[in-house]
Amino acid sequence: MKKDLLHTPEGVRDIYGKECAEKEQIETKLHDVLNLYGYSDIQTPTFEFFDVFSKEKGSVPSTELFKFFDRYGHTLCLRPDMTPSIARSASKYYDECSTAVKLCYVENTFVNDSKYYQGRLKENTMAGAELIGDDSIDADAEIVMMTIDCMKAVGLNEFQVELGNVQFFRGLLSEAGISGDDEEELKSLIDEKNLFGVEEMLHSHDIGDMITDALIALPTLFGSADVLDRAEKMTYIPECLAAVKRLKDLYAVLSANGYADHVSFDLGDLSSHAYYTGIILHAFTFGTGEPVINGGRYDRLMGQFGSDRASIGFSVNVDRLLSALQRQKIGVPLERNGILLVYGRDDFQAALFSSAHRRAEGIRVCMMRRKSGTQLEDYLKVAEEGQYEWIFLCENGKEQRLRVDEIQKGEA
Repeated sequence: MKKDLLHTPEGVRDIYGKECAEKEQIETKLHDVLNLYGYSDIQTPTFEFFDVFSKEKGSVPSTELFKFFDRYGHTLCLRPDMTPSIARSASKYYDECSTAVKLCYVENTFVNDSKYYQGRLKENTMAGAELIGDDSIDADAEIVMMTIDCMKAVGLNEFQVELGNVQFFRGLLSEAGISGDDEEELKSLIDEKNLFGVEEMLHSHDIGDMITDALIALPTLFGSADVLDRAEKMTYIPECLAAVKRLKDLYAVLSANGYADHVSFDLGDLSSHAYYTGIILHAFTFGTGEPVINGGRYDRLMGQFGSDRASIGFSVNVDRLLSALQRQKIGVPLERNGILLVYGRDDFQAALFSSAHRRAEGIRVCMMRRKSGTQLEDYLKVAEEGQYEWIFLCENGKEQRLRVDEIQKGEA
């Protein structure tokens, strides 16, 4: 029975030692980028009222929420997604703010996903930013540039940021008169790039040839900026043309500022979050089949919390990003610092004095009493795991200092 308790539930895991240090370093690098752009930190509760993430808000499906009740009978849930939480809090605290609001976070989210076999975790650390109160192309560009800067900050060079615009799809749907369950089915088929399924479904509806052709072609509208010209020629619908123009204008800004190399387009990328209203983005790299960054414009979400303000943002899945870096064998630089002070049975007081003196100078010191039968190699493992620069051996009133990297090279 006790052995069973050593295991974690499906979809969650322990992170410790060097991997934990690497994850914290990635979080720091991402957070530094967000701060450099002037975004201020915000923390929201780990659990909230269920209605904050209900179907009407366009977050994850109810079946994928971890739900429970408080003592008053209110339905609560662990947050599955940071954006509705930020929208709620911003509506409460920044409702009367006349300027744009820039917020960032590093928090955990919880999704009761059944796709653990695909490598998905049910608890993930997310680092992200939300730009509230700005509906301009400038805001779109800033979010995309931050996305690219975040990828570069953690050491990635081979990655792609795919841009889409859900307004193009919704314009076609509106003209075709497709809604409800049919809309969800069509969206799923397009997202899966199932051309035959899309064609079969559309032929079962009485829809004009132009709309039919555009919807059938939607899963193929991905690649370089040339796809925007193709999309523009497929339709006369004002909403669709406005969506393409927005992407072209965004691409022009990115190109002018040296951010176009990592950008591609996918008008068939519709996102699983229904609250997106315009530009959406996904960042991909090798080592994972899922995007490591998701984001987009959600101009109507805050209105559901009583503060109707245009907004756009993105979130980085830190756990997925760490996995991609490991598979690409991209090391996360960790700075060695501090001292592992190993002392003998009769040297506690001397070791304590030495440690207190160094800690007063801002040097971290880990004291460890030497056990009988242990060797230097045992403490070397401790020093490597804790990223200590030095091992001090304090015994019989004497202190021997050894650099960890020199021990590893066999020079000590």
